[in-house]
Amino acid sequence: MAEKPVIAPQPAWHVMSQEEVFSNLDLGKDALKQGLTDADATERLAKYGENKLAEKEKVTLLQRIWAQVANVLVGILVFVALVSAIRAITADDGDTIFTNWIQVGIIVSVITINTAIGIVQEGAAEEAAEALKAMLASEAVVVRNGADIKIETKNLVPGDTVKLGTGDRIPADIRLLTVGNFACAEAALTGESVPIDKKIDPIDTNGGDPVSVPLGDRVNMAYSSTLVTQGSAIGLVIATGDNTEIGKINALVSKVEKQKTNVLKQIDEVSKWLAIIICLCAVATWCTAYFKTKEDPVESLSTALVAAVAMIPEGLEAVVTVVYAFAVSKMADENAIIRALPAVETLGSVTVICSDKTGTLTQNIMSLVALVTSDGRYKVDVNSRDRVPTNFTVDQKYMAERADHTKFIKTSKLIGGGSSSTRFADNKSRHNKKGSFMYGMSVHDDKFGGVALPENADVDSGGPNLEEVEEGTSGGIAESPDTPYLQAALAGGVLCSKCVLGADGGREGEIGNPTELSILRAAYFGGVDVAGMKDDAPIVAEVPFSSEYKFMATVHEAKLENDGPDFLDELIVHVKGAPDRMIPLCKYQAKGGKIGKENMEPIDAMYWIEQIAILSSHGLRVLALTRGSVPKSEVSEGDQLGPEFVRDREEPWLTMVGLCAIMDPPRPECVQAVVEAHGAGVRIAMITGDHRDTALAIGGQLGLLDEDHSEAITGPELDAMSDEQMRRVVQKYNVFARASPQNKIQIVNALQAENEVCGMTGDGVNDAPALKAANMGVAMGKEGTDVAREAAEMVLADDNFATIIKAVEQGRTVWDNLRKVLLVNTPINNAQGLSVLFGLLLGLDETPLSSIQVLYSNLICAVTLGFICAVEPSEPGIMNMPPRRVGKRLIGRFLFLRIIIGTISLTAAVVGSYFLVQSMDYDLKQKRAQALNTLNFGAIAVTLSARFAYNPSYTTAIFKSNKYTWYSVVIVFVLQIFITYTPGLNEKVFSMKGMDWTQWGIVCVSSFLVFVVMETEKGIRRVLLSKGVDTGDLEYQEGYDDPAPVSQQ
Repeated sequence: MAEKPVIAPQPAWHVMSQEEVFSNLDLGKDALKQGLTDADATERLAKYGENKLAEKEKVTLLQRIWAQVANVLVGILVFVALVSAIRAITADDGDTIFTNWIQVGIIVSVITINTAIGIVQEGAAEEAAEALKAMLASEAVVVRNGADIKIETKNLVPGDTVKLGTGDRIPADIRLLTVGNFACAEAALTGESVPIDKKIDPIDTNGGDPVSVPLGDRVNMAYSSTLVTQGSAIGLVIATGDNTEIGKINALVSKVEKQKTNVLKQIDEVSKWLAIIICLCAVATWCTAYFKTKEDPVESLSTALVAAVAMIPEGLEAVVTVVYAFAVSKMADENAIIRALPAVETLGSVTVICSDKTGTLTQNIMSLVALVTSDGRYKVDVNSRDRVPTNFTVDQKYMAERADHTKFIKTSKLIGGGSSSTRFADNKSRHNKKGSFMYGMSVHDDKFGGVALPENADVDSGGPNLEEVEEGTSGGIAESPDTPYLQAALAGGVLCSKCVLGADGGREGEIGNPTELSILRAAYFGGVDVAGMKDDAPIVAEVPFSSEYKFMATVHEAKLENDGPDFLDELIVHVKGAPDRMIPLCKYQAKGGKIGKENMEPIDAMYWIEQIAILSSHGLRVLALTRGSVPKSEVSEGDQLGPEFVRDREEPWLTMVGLCAIMDPPRPECVQAVVEAHGAGVRIAMITGDHRDTALAIGGQLGLLDEDHSEAITGPELDAMSDEQMRRVVQKYNVFARASPQNKIQIVNALQAENEVCGMTGDGVNDAPALKAANMGVAMGKEGTDVAREAAEMVLADDNFATIIKAVEQGRTVWDNLRKVLLVNTPINNAQGLSVLFGLLLGLDETPLSSIQVLYSNLICAVTLGFICAVEPSEPGIMNMPPRRVGKRLIGRFLFLRIIIGTISLTAAVVGSYFLVQSMDYDLKQKRAQALNTLNFGAIAVTLSARFAYNPSYTTAIFKSNKYTWYSVVIVFVLQIFITYTPGLNEKVFSMKGMDWTQWGIVCVSSFLVFVVMETEKGIRRVLLSKGVDTGDLEYQEGYDDPAPVSQQ
C-alpha cells in the first residue's frame, strides 16, 4: 500500500525570534551546544516519523494491460474470437475448423500486438516521487548529547541542531540561528537565479500575513534539497519528510491527476459510436440472413459476426500509435523527447505556454551585460565565443534610461529595493545610524552628500544627451575598447575574487559565486588572460566578503599592465561590492574607466546614483569596481584585514572605475521562438520566483510585454485573489514574479478554466507540480532536475525553448494525420461490413467476403495504406493557422461527409463488381477474389486522395514528400497478387481463385471511379472555402462549446 503524504500545518518560523523558535520546538536555551539527547531524538522520531518522502502507489503490469484492452471494440473482438473458437471446437467440417482457428489466431494476434505497443510506448509509471527522494541528502552533521555526530538524514527530527558547510545539501527545512557568510542555491526550489545570502534575524512582514512571504525572501531559512554555495551555518530542524517544502511539492505532484488528451477522449467517443453501429449492422445482417436467405440461426450468427468483424477497426489503434511514434521520432531528431505518445497531439492545440525563467528562457549563467563608466557604457555580447575585445561595444543608449514601469519611483526606493540593494533597514553599524551612509550621506533621508533627490527621482545622469546619440554609437567616446583597457578596467573584478573560471570560459570546472564569475568570463572573452593576471598579481591580503558590509577587498602588488606607471611604489587595493556602499567611500572617479592619476577626477555622486537606479530598474544585479592605493608599509602579506581597513578612514579615498551590470540573459534563440509562437497564435507567459523588476526586464527583452500585457504580478498578490479574479488576471499578465509552486498550479488551473490549453515548461523541483497539472508539461533535459523530467510529458534534450515551437508544428501535423488516417481506415472498414450486409439485402446467397478476407483486408490496409497518412509531412502554412480550438471534433462535419462519400463509393464498387462478375457466370471463389481486390485497390485510391486535405492529388505532388506512399502501395499490390494466385493459400485460407484480365479491368475501373468521386468532393470544398465557408470546422459547433471564459463575460 502506498504511503499518503500527511502535511501538518507549520508555524511561521521565519518571523519568529530565536527564543520563540526554541519555545515552539520545546528546546532549552543550550540546544545549540547540547542538541537533543538520544532519548529525545527517539521520542521525536516516533512522533514525526522518518525524514523521507511518502511513496506513490505504483502501476502494476496487469493494470497497464487492462488499461490497454478495456474498451468496447476490443470487447467485441474478444466476443467474436470466443464464438469462432466455439465453432471451431463444435464443427465437423475440416475447412470450417481450420478457418475459424485462423480467425481466432488473427484476432488474438491483433489484440496482443496493439496492447504491447501501447505499454512499451507509454513507458513506465510516474517516477517523480522517486526522483524527489534521490535529491535528499544522505547524511547530516548534528549535535546529539553535546557532541557533533554524523547520522543518516532519515533519522533527523524537528529540534535537531544541524551544522552546515560549503557543498552540503540541506537535509531538512532549517531555521538558521548562526551564519558565517552563508548562501544557498535555491533555483530548483524557488526560481532564484543566484545564491541567496542568508541572515538570522526574523523577517519583518510589516503587519502582513507571514505565509505570503515568498520562499526566496525567507532568508533566515534553509530548505531541504537545496545546496550550500558558501560559508557555514548552524540551525534547528523545523520540518522533516512530507512537512518540508519539497515534501509539499511531492504531495502536490501526487495529487495531480493527468487528463486524457482531446484525441483520446474522441477516439473513445468514436469507439462507442462504432460499437453501436457495428451492433446494429450485425443485428441487421443476422435478420437478413435468417429471414431473407433462410439460413439457420447459428449460420446467421456467423454471417452477422463477419459483418461485425469487418467494421471493427482493429488496425486503427496500431496506426494511431504509428502516427504518434513517427512524430516522436521526428521530434527526437529535433531534441524534443516525448515520454507519453498522446502528448504529441496536445502540442498542436496549445494556446498558452507558461515557462519558467531561469534555465528555460534564460541561459542560467550570470553574465556581465554592460559596463558603465563615468562617460558612457559598453554593451557586452554574452553569446560570443570569440575571445576579442570587440565583444564590448560602445552603446550609449543601451539600458541608459529607466525601465518604463519604474520611471516615477523615487531613486531611494529604487536603489533600496533593487537587485543591488543592501537592505539598509536590516543593518546597523557603529559608524552610522540605521539606514545611513558614512560621511553624513543618507539615502533614506533622500539626501546624498547634502543634495536632496527630487521626488520623481529624475536625476540628471550627467552622461551624453541621449536625444543627440544614435543607437549603437559612442556618443563622444573616441574608440571601442582594446584588451589592455579591459584588463585595467576589469582588474577589480578579476583580482578581487577567489573564483576559478571554467575550461575555455565555460561552466565546466568553474568554482565560485556566479555573480563574480560573470566578470571573469567577460574579461576572458574580451581577450584578457585571466589566469595569468591572477598569477602575476596574487592576493597579498584581503577583507573577506560579508553580507553585513556587502563588499570584498584585496591588496596586490602594483603591475604596470593593470595599474599604470603611477602606483608602482604602492600597494593596490581593489574593492568590489554593492554600489550604494561603494559610492560614499569614493573621492574620485576614473574618466572613462581609464587607470592613472591623470584620469582621476572628483566623483559625480549624483551621476552614479542615477546609473545604479537605471540599471536596477531593469532588474540587473549591479557591482561597483573601485580601487585605491596604500603605502607598502601599511599591509604585510597574509594580514587578516577587517572591514575597517576600507571604511574607517578619515575621508573617502577610493576611485570609482565602473559599474558592472549582471544578469542571467535570455537565450538568443528564445527571442525568435517567441516571435514564431505569436505568429502561430500561441501566447507565452513567464512564471518565475525572481523579483518583479528582473522578471519584467527579461520579459521585455523576450518580447512578452505588449499593450495588452504590459505589467507583472507577484505570487503574494495572486494568493489574495479569488478563483474568479485569478481567471481574469491570468489573461491580463504575461509575467508572473515571486511565484510559489502553488501559484504555478493556480495559474495553470485558471488558464484551463478559461478554456486555454496550457503548456508548462520548467527545470526545477518547484516546477514539477505545475508540469503535471498542465495539459503539456515540458522539462529541460540538460540543466533540469530528475523531478521535473519525470513529471513532464516532453523533455528538451538541448534545453532550447525554441525546440518547443518545432514540437508545436509536429503536434499540429499529428492532428491532421490522425484525421487522414480516419479518412482512410473508416471507409475501408465500413465498406467491408456494409458489403456483406448490402450483398445479402440485394439477394446474394453467400457473403461477398469471407471472414478471413475481411480480417486480412482490415489489418493489411490499416498498417500499410494507413501508414502513408500516419507519416505525412506538415502541409504548407500549418504554423500560420491559430491553435486548434478546445473541443474541436476529430471527425468534423466535412470529414464525416468525406467518410460517408468514401464508404458509399467503395461499398458500391465492391458490391457492384461482385454482381457484375456474377452475371458473367464466375464461381463463388472467383467472385470473392473480385470483391477483395476491388476493395483493396479501391482503398489505395481513397488513400492517395486523402494525403492532401484540400489540394488535388492528381498532380506531381502525389509522387513527392512521402516515400512511404509507394512502398505501401507496392506491398499491397504484391500481397494481393500473392494471395490471389498462390495455390492452396488462395482457396484453402482466403476462399478465392485466380482472376483473369477481365476481372482486373473491372478492378482498375472501379478504383479509378472511387478516386474521381473523392477528388470531386475535394474540389467542391475548395470552391466553398474560397467563398468563406467554414470547411475546416474552425468555429465552435453546437454541443461542443465550452462555458464562456470569465475574462469574456
